[in-house]
Order: sequence, then structure tokens, then C-alpha cells
Amino acid sequence: MSTFMAGASQAASDSRWHIIDAEGQVLGRLATLTARLLQGKHKPTYTPFLDMGDFVVVVNAAKVKLTGRKEDQKIYRRHSGYEGGLREERARLIRQRKPERLVEEAVHGMLPKTKLGAAMYRKLKVYAGPDHPHAAQKPAKISGREVA
Repeated sequence: MSTFMAGASQAASDSRWHIIDAEGQVLGRLATLTARLLQGKHKPTYTPFLDMGDFVVVVNAAKVKLTGRKEDQKIYRRHSGYEGGLREERARLIRQRKPERLVEEAVHGMLPKTKLGAAMYRKLKVYAGPDHPHAAQKPAKISGREVA
């Protein structure tokens, strides 16, 4: 039995576009599905050291669901790099100010913390509403836990 190793040319030629409607979906489950598509783990040719992933467009990010009391209890932190530069914000305020950030942060936390992970993250496009400018790429619609 031989082991298959995909080449860089095959990785580049095999990328597709997916669209996920986040309306009513739980944030964590949406993020795991999205991270899996970005990494390319749904493909039989998955190779850990190559970017085999697809492009993912997430629409209706403002309507994603947070379970329990996370809306008021979950805190998003960022630091400016300066002394005393820690900024903390609750999920409810993030949803009002910049709702795309909820999905972006969740997915980013599930990707590798390397240059390869950064390349995967760049393939993620998140929009608060139902409209997106990627119709020309003909994205395939993904619903729930289904992976195409």
C-alpha cells in the first residue's frame, strides 16, 4: 500500500468556494465547520504541511447564535502592545459594533498559529448581512454539518 502525498500544484488547482449562512447556527459549531473547510481536512488529498483548503464565505454573521449566557459573559480581549493597553469587550457589544468579528475570532482560534494558518485565515470572508461580492466565484451552499 502506498502513501499519497499531494504536491503544491495540485493544492492550488483544487480549491473551491463555499458559502455558509450563519443565521440561527451556534457559533462554535459554525466555526469548526468553517475551520475544517479552510484547512482542507474534508478532502481525501489533505496534506498537513500544504494549504489544501477552500475559500469560505460566511453570510448573516450578525444572526449567529451564542448559547447560554455567553452574550453577556463572554469577553473578547485585545492588547495594543503598550503598557496598560488591554481592551476588553463583551460579546453583546461586539455584535452591535462589528458582528463579523464574532465569527472571525472563533475561526481564527481553531486554525494553526503559523504562516500556513495565516494563509488559511486569509481565505475566510465574513459578512454581517446576506449580501456578498463573491457571486462570480460561484460558491457552493453549505448547510449545517454537511461538507461538500
